Amino acid sequence: MANDLASLERNGKEPPLEKKSRLEEGMKRWGVPLAVIVALVLFFMPTPAGLSAEAQKSIAIFTGSLILWITTPIPIYLTSMIAILLLPLVGAVKDQDVAFGTLGFDVIWLMVAAFILTSAMMKSNLGRRFALWMVTSFGKTPKKTLLVLIIINFVLAFFVPSTTARATLMVPICLILLEVYKAVPGKSNLGKVMMLQGVQADAVATSGIMTATSGNIIAVGFINEQAGGSIGYIDWLLASMPTAIITMLLTFFIGLKLFSIKGESNFQNAMDTLKDELKKLGSFSLNEKKALIIFVSTVILWATGDYQKGWFGFAISTEQTAVLAALFCLLPRIGVLTWKEANIKWELMIFAAGAYAVGNALDKSKGAEWIIKNVVSFLGLEHMNHALVYVVVVFLSMYSHLIFTSKTVRVTILIPAFIALAKSLGMDPVPLALAAAMTMTYTITLPPHSKVNTIYFGTGYFSVLDQVKYAIVTCFIGASVISLSIFTWFKLLGL
Repeated sequence: MANDLASLERNGKEPPLEKKSRLEEGMKRWGVPLAVIVALVLFFMPTPAGLSAEAQKSIAIFTGSLILWITTPIPIYLTSMIAILLLPLVGAVKDQDVAFGTLGFDVIWLMVAAFILTSAMMKSNLGRRFALWMVTSFGKTPKKTLLVLIIINFVLAFFVPSTTARATLMVPICLILLEVYKAVPGKSNLGKVMMLQGVQADAVATSGIMTATSGNIIAVGFINEQAGGSIGYIDWLLASMPTAIITMLLTFFIGLKLFSIKGESNFQNAMDTLKDELKKLGSFSLNEKKALIIFVSTVILWATGDYQKGWFGFAISTEQTAVLAALFCLLPRIGVLTWKEANIKWELMIFAAGAYAVGNALDKSKGAEWIIKNVVSFLGLEHMNHALVYVVVVFLSMYSHLIFTSKTVRVTILIPAFIALAKSLGMDPVPLALAAAMTMTYTITLPPHSKVNTIYFGTGYFSVLDQVKYAIVTCFIGASVISLSIFTWFKLLGL
């Protein structure tokens, strides 16, 4: 397994996925006819009272797209392309730019830059060097090593805006540790807790940083576009990182209770092996030095964004900073990548553009507002105390990954819906949507819920039951901490 993961790291490929279940095969088989039938029914049915014709058409296209995105009988980017074409064609939007202009949104550029930065980090070996240095310098005991691995995940989230890339980087390092420990997969509690905390640290750290995954960026786009917010990099960081740190610390100690590591030793040999791995990297390469300068400069610009106007008379936005960093990564002689080496996932760009298009069409036509008003009426949410609404939304959002495994699909479905819900109830939609968005990365309950889970699960160190019982506790803690922060920390931040 260690060799498999090392090969994975070198080739940049993911481990093979398990055979699809009968349910998944059925969803793929019936996804297209179901989407077409539902869309046509919604499109041609009599227009309900209070709903415009444009809103009805937007709902039909959104619902059909949603079914296709969930069942995935065709790639998600093809569904987005179909939706973008249909919106102006059937009159769901009056202005073609509402559909076709979404690919030019600033958040799309932020996502492109994020993929370039990830590729630079992986090629330069800077991330691997940093992780090995942290463990060998500060991991003097097994518990400290587990804590250092968590800290590394949190630090890498600033520099590597890809959950899968971080898992691909971290798992081989964990395997080196466990192999020297002579930890037996499936039996060693140290192996269980190390791998499971790797899964959770990857997800929880991602919730704390806006650029750590494309789902966060898409959520911010909806919040700023539809809720009238002005959430930037530092706003997200200040709001979410404290909750992420508190959640991870609590679950760290719970993990040690669930999987006691007392009696497992041979630690010194593990440290010696890791030090050898670090020595093999040699001195800092030129590419590592270049990447380090680019990444540190990027973080500094992001961190000082709120002060730049006062200092210099102008400010560089989050998106401009990301594109500038990507430019330096690609510049001949200055950068560390060629364009062909930049692993930009254009299919995700197209998917995001389509998601924005149908979401904005639904919002501008008041279709989302109409749907939410009827849902609120049906569930009686309008009679709930606003504080209870916050808590219900956060917990629903947290556990929604049990149904929708894709972070981006969940964001596309839920964030606009929660914004519309807040508007219909007379609540400020920004804190509600932001709190919900902070839960979207907690896809940690089952191996198929994310590629990260699959990579860690493939090591064989923990079972499905191990993951489920640990994740249920972590998700509950995370939702509770986020809910409490809405009424305390968010108020201090002025959200």
